[in-house]
Amino acid sequence: MEFISLKPGRSVEGDEIPCFRSEIKSNNYVYLMAGTHGDEVEGVYVLQELFDWLKEDEDVSLPLIVLPILNVDGYRASSRVNAHGVDLNRNFPSSNWTKETREKKYFPGEKALSEPENQFVDKLFQKYPPRFILSFHSWKPMLNFNGDCENVAKFLEGFNSYPVHSEIEGHPTPGSLGEYGPEKYQSPVLTFECPLLSEDVSLRKIWEENKVGLQDLLKSDLL
Repeated sequence: MEFISLKPGRSVEGDEIPCFRSEIKSNNYVYLMAGTHGDEVEGVYVLQELFDWLKEDEDVSLPLIVLPILNVDGYRASSRVNAHGVDLNRNFPSSNWTKETREKKYFPGEKALSEPENQFVDKLFQKYPPRFILSFHSWKPMLNFNGDCENVAKFLEGFNSYPVHSEIEGHPTPGSLGEYGPEKYQSPVLTFECPLLSEDVSLRKIWEENKVGLQDLLKSDLL
């Protein structure tokens, strides 16, 4: 599959946020994105491996937008938040956005969509409307779906056995992409939570246990 480099976004510190579009055009697109939280290297790694495979594969015919690392400043600093100290996954302008926060690491910013990284994402959404968003994170293995994509979560569960959840009890996410995507753009969002690195879990192992499921998903008619 061939990809075109789109005009990059800019982070708080002025670094480029690379973004790519497949040569297959459409009125709406499947988004693959990672690095919303800069310290979640597992999700970034899985997407990079998937992206490398896509660039070599001839059988996928989806209109795709790929954002390998959204929070480039945070990734460089191994920090969850961006250079303003904002959790980008609490900064989207969903109807339930709130300035109140449970912990400092979830700081949502002084106002919704205040951060240049999320402003860039929203401009992409306006120009290339999403029909499905797959957002890679790292926490504990889980497939958290928002909007009409439980079937996609169940499909992937068949490969990796990660638990499927529509809500996470005791873990509200106001201003998250999962709240914003379905509400504003009628696009389902699947938050793909990778397991964390440990003595028994390597980046390669995480990719290998998800490789076939993700590749089969992108070749299926579910998206």
